Amino acid sequence: MRPDPEPADRAAGSPAVLVRAVQFKELIKVADILTESFHSQGGINFWLNPLFRLGIYEDLRTRMQSISPHYICLVAIASNPLNLPVSDRPIIGTVEMGSKSPSVGQNLASRCLYLSNLAVSPPYRRQGVAAQLLHRCEEIALEWGFNELFLHVLENNQAAKQLYFHHGYRLQYIEPYWMSWFFWRPRRMLLHKHIAGCR
Repeated sequence: MRPDPEPADRAAGSPAVLVRAVQFKELIKVADILTESFHSQGGINFWLNPLFRLGIYEDLRTRMQSISPHYICLVAIASNPLNLPVSDRPIIGTVEMGSKSPSVGQNLASRCLYLSNLAVSPPYRRQGVAAQLLHRCEEIALEWGFNELFLHVLENNQAAKQLYFHHGYRLQYIEPYWMSWFFWRPRRMLLHKHIAGCR
């Protein structure tokens, strides 16, 4: 994993959060946020969530140990009203960014930067945290020499679609209906943003 050059400054009007590269000791907390964000907390999932959390943690650890120069997991650290040291402040959001090959039929370059697992802890949502994580990804992408970003979002995830469209992402590709029927899930939309000069 490439080190995060400098923590991101907060955008005007957003809460004072620090965005930086994750540390190994923080992966458990990142796994907690991802489990809470992407898996239901009720019913049978109450008993299955420890397994989901362990699987997410192991996947994160594997990606962190990869030698790819174009992979990073970012975390957002909460504001500091009590003047706590950074190590004692809670992690409230996360996102991953990495280089990957496009899927068949998407007509993209041989390698592209792809965002995944953007999540914010529920008490901190709708406060600009996700926007600051996205902005930091754009800064790092430019430093790496990329000028485009891609991500997937489910067709029925209205809140996420609104966030991405508001920040300049546009539809690149949407899965055919048969994939939704076959996999028993909403279609995935591939979104794209051109970021050249967006510093």
